[in-house]
Amino acid sequence: MDSRQSELASALVEHIEIGVIILDAELRIQYWNNFVAQCSGKRLEQAQQLPLTHIFPEADSHCLSKMLASARDHGEHVYTEWHETPYLIDLPFDTSGKPAPPMLQSTLLFPFKRSDGQPLFGLILYDNSELARDNQQLDTVLQALSSKQIEQELLIMKLEKANAQLMQSEKLAAIGQLAAGVAHEINNPIGYVFSNLQTLAGYVHDLLRIIDAVDGAVSLEELRQLKRSLEYDYIRSDVEALIGESGDGIERVKKIIAALKDFSHFEEDEFRLADLHRGLDTTLNVVNNELKYKAEVVKEYGQLPAVECMPSQINQVMMNLLVNAAHAIEKFGRITLRSGHENDWVWLEVEDTGQGIAAHLLNRIYEPFFTTKPVGKGTGLGLSLSYNIVRKHNGRIEVFSTPGQGTRFRVWLPALQPTQPPTNEDAGHHE
Repeated sequence: MDSRQSELASALVEHIEIGVIILDAELRIQYWNNFVAQCSGKRLEQAQQLPLTHIFPEADSHCLSKMLASARDHGEHVYTEWHETPYLIDLPFDTSGKPAPPMLQSTLLFPFKRSDGQPLFGLILYDNSELARDNQQLDTVLQALSSKQIEQELLIMKLEKANAQLMQSEKLAAIGQLAAGVAHEINNPIGYVFSNLQTLAGYVHDLLRIIDAVDGAVSLEELRQLKRSLEYDYIRSDVEALIGESGDGIERVKKIIAALKDFSHFEEDEFRLADLHRGLDTTLNVVNNELKYKAEVVKEYGQLPAVECMPSQINQVMMNLLVNAAHAIEKFGRITLRSGHENDWVWLEVEDTGQGIAAHLLNRIYEPFFTTKPVGKGTGLGLSLSYNIVRKHNGRIEVFSTPGQGTRFRVWLPALQPTQPPTNEDAGHHE
């Protein structure tokens, strides 16, 4: 097909009133057209390379599994009627981006290959809502849809409640896990400040003896002898060192407390512009005791703009990734923190030199309660909740791992949060 034909085909696909989704062999989204973008209210660039059922959880159904089996195993074109399954994917908007009644869909799933031989799937969504209104089965289907919607709303409420409880559970687990380390971090400077104060108390006592001796001294030589016997020159030099060291200790405690204060706004629920590097440094201060005995921490920060986010929740994500990185290192290794931005996106990265994750487990690491750590070492909620937080920020997490060499997590976030459903112009844009 020449470029002119490709342009014509692309123009048709982008303007046709039918949903077109292209999936790879693992059902990861590669492309969708304007119709899907407008009717779903979701941006393609935030969904690319993610599984279809992650973007549209309702598609994770027996119907899709049955269609996929026929298309993948037998190379068939599998068509479903709207009255058999009212819809495969929930598209709650009309083509102008306004809320609309549930779309009654017929679907077609078929396998095909790209020019380089890569296997793909095409998923076509036909809007049969108008046709269904003239069908005698409409009332039955609409009643079923209404009942399904009520069930889904109740289920969503239960899931939100469960998710909130899981979030709180993980926060408490994280606090408990970090409490001993933070106490140790504070106790060290407080310990030597207390020791310095005791030494200073002895020095002050000796200095007061010298001062008091001025009134009763018979001669200047007697005072000089007292100063020599009390090692006045040593006291004078050591007092300055003790005061400087104590000041450093108090500054360290203030820094830890400030980091805890920044880190502890767990319940914030408003997006605001934030400096992600400051958040990373704050998180490093909080988890320092978890890291310093397991790894050298290397910072390779790039240039980042202010990012619209919930800072403490992003701190929670990075804390989970850092603690996981430390746990993955058996003896002593390296944890590298990187950052950068591309166009309207920023990214944060945590890479460790730990044990790595087996390939067959990578697709399960975000499941609640799934963990590769020994019993008692983790809750299995950290990555699941991190995934949900990043999704709430309209971002995504990528993971790259080689068993025996280490793991790299990269968190992508939009610099500014989308404020409305995509327009006709940007809905079809994809990279």
